[in-house]
Amino acid sequence: MLKRVFDFTVALLLLALLSPVMAAVTSIILGRMGPPVLFRQMRPGLSGRPFEVLKFRTMAEAVGSDGQPLPDEVRLTPLGACLRRASLDELPQLINVIRGDMSLVGPRPLLMEYLPLYSAEQMRRHDVRPGITGWAQVSGRNAVPWDERFRMDVWYVDNQSLWLDLRILMMTVLRVFQSRGINEPGQATMTPFRGSGETAGNGNANGNRQGDYFEP
Repeated sequence: MLKRVFDFTVALLLLALLSPVMAAVTSIILGRMGPPVLFRQMRPGLSGRPFEVLKFRTMAEAVGSDGQPLPDEVRLTPLGACLRRASLDELPQLINVIRGDMSLVGPRPLLMEYLPLYSAEQMRRHDVRPGITGWAQVSGRNAVPWDERFRMDVWYVDNQSLWLDLRILMMTVLRVFQSRGINEPGQATMTPFRGSGETAGNGNANGNRQGDYFEP
């Protein structure tokens, strides 16, 4: 209950303080890429229940001759890359926190299609609300191999506390300025998860064909 009160209060305050920034980002996206401004997708939340995550759109809606979205690294716009470096694309998730879908700190919400691929231990990451930032994010973000990332998520579940959340939030501010681990080398984000034992460096570099629908 204390964590929920903390999340709601801080998210509401941040939303009020950052509303001019969000309005400016909205105007720039409309001017550079056009609508829609927001990226929306169903993601698994607490206990794996789906919810609609919100982010600022960072990719062009372009498809190949086969009608499929082009790879993320092709569709990611210069504006989108800038928004990601500054983590400004994540700001709409403050609305998710106020709604109760997410927490400020917790395992990042990934794709619904990953649920059947998790081991029982990895599935424990859904024992808490997903977060805008988390222990894995301040420890390497998308440059961390999948298995290690999930171990960090479960470690957070077992050790969560208000003090740990405050520590992660302070570390997040530093990581944003350092702009480290935003993506795996050669990827717009990182190689899609294919099951237990896979690392960020394995798999097909162009395996993600879901375009803006894959934004951990």
